[in-house]
Amino acid sequence: MDNEDFETFLKRGGRSPNAIKRCVKYISEFEAYLEVHSDGKQLTEVEDQDLINFVDWLESKSGSSGKGYLWAIRYYYDFISNDEIKYLATTLREMKIDRAPFSLKGFISVNPEYVDRLAEIGIKNVNQMLESGSIDQDREHLSNKTGIPKSVILEFVKLSDLARIPGIKGIRARLYYDAGIDTVEKMAAWEPEKLVDKIVEFVAETGFDGVPILPAEARFTINKAKKLPKIVQY
Repeated sequence: MDNEDFETFLKRGGRSPNAIKRCVKYISEFEAYLEVHSDGKQLTEVEDQDLINFVDWLESKSGSSGKGYLWAIRYYYDFISNDEIKYLATTLREMKIDRAPFSLKGFISVNPEYVDRLAEIGIKNVNQMLESGSIDQDREHLSNKTGIPKSVILEFVKLSDLARIPGIKGIRARLYYDAGIDTVEKMAAWEPEKLVDKIVEFVAETGFDGVPILPAEARFTINKAKKLPKIVQY
C-alpha cells in the first residue's frame, strides 16, 4: 500500500489526522490478513469473498463488529477506483448499522397521497407494509379500507419485499421492480452476469434515472435473495 498517496487522498476528503491514522492502520491489518490467509494476495487483487472472509474472521476473532474496518476499506477502494469492492464494503457496513425500517415515502415514483393514506392507518414503513399485506386477502382489505387500488397495494408490498435485500432501498427497489424483477424469489433465480446485462439494457432502453448495477452488486444481491425466507404470497 502506498501510505503517502492514500493519506493525501484522505486529507483531500477532509478526514482528520486521527481518522487518517486509524484508516491506514485498518488497511495495513487487512493487508496483513491477505498475506496470511489469502495466499499473499495484494490489496489490488481482492475479490468479493476475500473481503467477506476477512470480516467473518475479524468478528469471530474479536467478537466485535467490523464496521470500522469496512469504513476504512471503502475509502481505500475509492482511492484506487475499484467500485466493485467499494460497493461491497459499503453494503456490508450498512448491514451492521442498526437503522429504522425503510419508510414507504422513500420509494421513488410512488403516489404521496397513497403513502399518506397508508400512514393514517399506521402503515409507514416496509415492515408494517409486509405485515399488513403479505397475503391476498389482507391486500384486498387494505384496498377497501384506504381506497387505494389493490394493484397499488401490491406494488407497495413488492417494493417492500425487495427492500428486505441489503443494499436495495428507494431507487434500486424501483429499478428492479420496473425491470420486472419484482420479488425476492425472482431475484434469487437470476445469474449475476445475466442480471447485469438485463439491468444495463433496461436502463439504456428506458432512460431510467439511476446507475446500472455492478457485477459485485449483482452477485451480492442474488446471494442475499437466495437466503431470505418467502414471506409474501402472490
